[in-house]
Amino acid sequence: MRYLPKSPADREAMLQALGLGSVDELFAPIPAEYRLNRDLKVPRQMAESEIIDYFRQRSRENAEGYTSFLGAGAYAHYRPVIIDALISRGEFLTAYTPYQAEISQGTLQSIFEFQTMICELTGMEVANASMYDGSTAAAEAVMMAVRLTGRRSVVVARSLHPEYREVLATYATHQGMPLSTVSFAGDGRVNLKEMEKSISPETACVLMQSPNFFGTIEEVAAIAELAHNHGAMLVVSIAEAVSLGIVEPPREADIIAMEAQSLGVPVGFGGPYCGVIATREKFVRQMPGRLVGQTVDKQGRRGFVLTLATREQHIRREKATSNICTNQALIALMVNIFMNVYGKVGLKELAKQNLAKAAYAATQFGKYGTLLFAGAPRFNEFVVQTSEDPHAINNRLLGHKMIGGLPLAKFYPELGNAALWCCTETATRGAIDTAAGLVAESERSLRSAREEAEEVAR
Repeated sequence: MRYLPKSPADREAMLQALGLGSVDELFAPIPAEYRLNRDLKVPRQMAESEIIDYFRQRSRENAEGYTSFLGAGAYAHYRPVIIDALISRGEFLTAYTPYQAEISQGTLQSIFEFQTMICELTGMEVANASMYDGSTAAAEAVMMAVRLTGRRSVVVARSLHPEYREVLATYATHQGMPLSTVSFAGDGRVNLKEMEKSISPETACVLMQSPNFFGTIEEVAAIAELAHNHGAMLVVSIAEAVSLGIVEPPREADIIAMEAQSLGVPVGFGGPYCGVIATREKFVRQMPGRLVGQTVDKQGRRGFVLTLATREQHIRREKATSNICTNQALIALMVNIFMNVYGKVGLKELAKQNLAKAAYAATQFGKYGTLLFAGAPRFNEFVVQTSEDPHAINNRLLGHKMIGGLPLAKFYPELGNAALWCCTETATRGAIDTAAGLVAESERSLRSAREEAEEVAR
């Protein structure tokens, strides 16, 4: 009875108050075929020591010690140990939404410093700290553009993360926002001619990603010009924040929607992650989420408060600018610590390592498979097309303690046996050579089989 909320005496009193003689009478209105008349099929109770042993065994089944070549919006970067040491402090770990500034100065200052560094990183003027992840940040940024322009339709690049596009489609279903998709050209980047034709006087914004889902860096300035010439806004999604250590930030954008997971947040089975919206100061009143400002008290001492947060966000939901008003302060703190530990020089060096390893890997893989979109600059991801199904290649890689690239047929069937590979600083040269060697082995085996079949046919 340790964890049950009601004792037998409590239950009996409740039944008497209802004028019932038993629990069976309470549930009698439910048809018999929908009632469970047996015990739940759950394991027997376990002692605490047994539970700990059980979870230790399960943890050994995880991919510990594996090299991951999987990216696509969630990136395996080294996390300095100081991050977990600091976020585990009670002041941060147990903090809730900081409504009361007088008791939340540490949390509020952390968010303020986070916003400041995000602005420096993205080239924008204001940033928030309150999106769930990159996908919801992108969708919320689009809705923000719709409010600012008074227009409804949205043009979306097909090189945007497919799952981001799915989230946006879900948002748009009941928002009255028509979505049109623009394909990518032979270099994996947005087809500019098609983009120009797709933008109309009803277009609220263009949504694109750079580096895009294929890892290539888009022509942001050219797309911004196309959008602005038609009075539309440009929203740029960034899924790999480490790229900003070396890639020029998309300053031409009106709104940047970013996933900051790669800056110190563990992959963690898909979340929680760290979505961010950064924009120009003139658009700030339509920006959803938390925003912390700096002020002074009556004694002239520096202080921090939530600012421009309307009560509609919390109570009058029909007038809210967003359905997201949570506080991602703990996750943002991870990013905050990461950026402070690395600093400007360190982040640039980290980005260079990612760039160099991906360039080396792309060269090695390109010797055996077909490197797609080779004509465009890229960051730490690239697409390789092979003769064999990428799933089969990945199964063999697991035997070498490696997690292969993401097969793309589900999202881009026209690319055939293509997979998206990612190389961060965690991938060693030896692991890259081994993975490329297995791809080479696969290609040689299939080529030999084809030649043998052709010989038999002759």
